Amino acid sequence: MLRRLLEALGVQADFQGPLKVRFSRRFYLLLGGWALVAFCLLLGGVKYSESPTFCNSCHIMEPYYKAWKASKHNQVACIDCHYPPAAPKTLLWKKFQAFSQVAKYVTRTYSSKPFAEVEDSSCLRSGCHSQRLLEGKVLSKTGIKFDHRPHLIGVRRGRQLRCVSCHSQVMVGSHIEVTYDTCYLCHFKGKGEGRGLKPVAGCLACHDLPAKTFQLGNMRYNHKDFVQRQGVSCVNCHIEAVQGKGEAPKERCFTCHNQPEKLERYGDTPFLHENHVTKHNIACLHCHQEMRHGFTEGRGSRLPAPGAAPQQPAAPHPPAVGFECSYCHQGTHAGQLEMYTGKAAPLGLPDMPSPMHLARVDCVGCHFDAKPDGHLAEFSGQTARAAEKACVQCHGLKFKGIWEGTSAELQAGLKQVSAKLDAAKAALAKAPAGKERASAASAVSKAERYVLFVKDSHGEHNIYLASDVLRRADKALAGAGGLLKADLPDASASPLISGSYCATLCHEKVGVKVPAETVKVFGKTLPHKAHSELAACTQCHELGAHKKAPLRKDLKSVCAGCHPDQ
Repeated sequence: MLRRLLEALGVQADFQGPLKVRFSRRFYLLLGGWALVAFCLLLGGVKYSESPTFCNSCHIMEPYYKAWKASKHNQVACIDCHYPPAAPKTLLWKKFQAFSQVAKYVTRTYSSKPFAEVEDSSCLRSGCHSQRLLEGKVLSKTGIKFDHRPHLIGVRRGRQLRCVSCHSQVMVGSHIEVTYDTCYLCHFKGKGEGRGLKPVAGCLACHDLPAKTFQLGNMRYNHKDFVQRQGVSCVNCHIEAVQGKGEAPKERCFTCHNQPEKLERYGDTPFLHENHVTKHNIACLHCHQEMRHGFTEGRGSRLPAPGAAPQQPAAPHPPAVGFECSYCHQGTHAGQLEMYTGKAAPLGLPDMPSPMHLARVDCVGCHFDAKPDGHLAEFSGQTARAAEKACVQCHGLKFKGIWEGTSAELQAGLKQVSAKLDAAKAALAKAPAGKERASAASAVSKAERYVLFVKDSHGEHNIYLASDVLRRADKALAGAGGLLKADLPDASASPLISGSYCATLCHEKVGVKVPAETVKVFGKTLPHKAHSELAACTQCHELGAHKKAPLRKDLKSVCAGCHPDQ
């Protein structure tokens, strides 16, 4: 039986004695035939593996396949884009990567979010878009002017863009299509908002002014004529043309990375763009939040047309739909917020929040006193003012008059320091140029910022911080006066400057007594009450937040001023 099988295969074997094997011509013909069949099968398998149908055999590829099928590239095989034209060595490496993906799919070790890079060389290969860079400016179907060359050849805002930076690899219902969100990120991110928007290259780098004349109410309007004649900016009318800030939250890094050493590089913007955009062709929206941009109606376009009956609002005159007050009224309460929360880092001040803020009291806790003529608010609006009944409501009748007294004392302190500031400015104007004048000018400038902060931010919001800032201003002015050899007014009579405001503004009125008759300092018992009657609190204490008054670090030298022998 075995002998017959071997003979059928062209193998002649002699089993008598030592084994002797001979291969006939049939054997070599069969072997060649099978080798040819195997080669054809292998070639066919390789060819099939390069087809989009094979790519779609993995269920995780279905949405990508459908996007490709519905796109303009549906006649271009996947490998034409995902395998860049390169040397055989690179091609073999790509084949190995593809085979490893198949192995992962079979062994169920694949990721549910497959990711593949498309190199620029794939897009710009001969027969595809090889002439794209030579076309110059083109006009998209949406009317946007665009030039590929400066975007792909040059570095834009410190980033080397790739084709897929703008042509997203996957969109719903399309594939390798332009995603204008990337344009918005580059042209608008960090370039202001509202009337302060200054897009990269300006609006007219991408848009032409509409030449069509159209009707607005009873007026005919032509963009091109009006803008060129008046020289107005687009954002003067279209103030809501851009929405979103395009931030890149750290949480998005976790989608792809979990290595601490990589996550630590968050914030190193040049490194991130170099590795994600330039080296790995990752689309911007993998990391950045969306920004939106589109046509918006002009400021007056949402108001009733002339002669039309106005709509009756539920509340008196709310802002018209689509209007954003902050475009014109910017940072209107920024100072008050810094004063109340005690966070004024730009001024170099330590955190010193108001005790009301620490108690989680919101603005309405004190601002609930409406204007007495409420009917006038229909057109002028209504702003609730702070009132002393807020103090009494929470703290009782013993706090009656605290608000008015604090406000009056603050104005008096501001008046004294402002007078000292004016005198310092006058002395500075007469001083000769030199290092002393430059140092004095710096001190006066700092003092002026301090005074403006307390005045414009309404120091009543946080009398502790206001007092600290006025003391800093007084100290800076005293230093400037010394440099200028000028005799400046003395502001130390103000409790806010002397540091006695705790006792005069509040403690005496609400019945708070000095903590103790005597205290121990440096191992000695001292009469606390006697010292508090003779000197301001700041002589010995660093006044900070409510109930926080640690001893001064230089207290020994302060004591030595009055007690040199002790």
